[in-house]
Amino acid sequence: MAFPQKLAIAIATLGMVSAVAIAGTPSAADNAAHDAHHPSKAAAKAPSKANREADDQMQSMRAMHEKMMNAKTPQERAALMDEQMKVMQNGMSMMGMMGANSSGMPMSSRHESMEKRMDMMEMMMQAMMDRQAAQEHPAEK
Repeated sequence: MAFPQKLAIAIATLGMVSAVAIAGTPSAADNAAHDAHHPSKAAAKAPSKANREADDQMQSMRAMHEKMMNAKTPQERAALMDEQMKVMQNGMSMMGMMGANSSGMPMSSRHESMEKRMDMMEMMMQAMMDRQAAQEHPAEK
């Protein structure tokens, strides 16, 4: 292939790529239309009632875990186990409600709800592991 033909092909290719790039660039009107269907960051960050309740549940679970970890004797831990079980059962029922109520939520709220459920599950698993370790090795505490 001769140089003029290669040059013509290169120029034609560059022209087509430029045309596609320009056509694919969003205009200001497209940006406004795009932004219109996204809620503002402030509105998205406003905590819902369910999220506040989940945060309260997480806080009570954290407090219960601290009580269990600060118990000095196996008798103290045994006395706290029923209370810890109730707190964990409340958390489980809340997670069930969070999942059942998420079907009508926007995707961003679903994601946040899922993260809270995962955090709650992680906290419960940690509490169970710590509880088991305390039962297996009561003298170390």
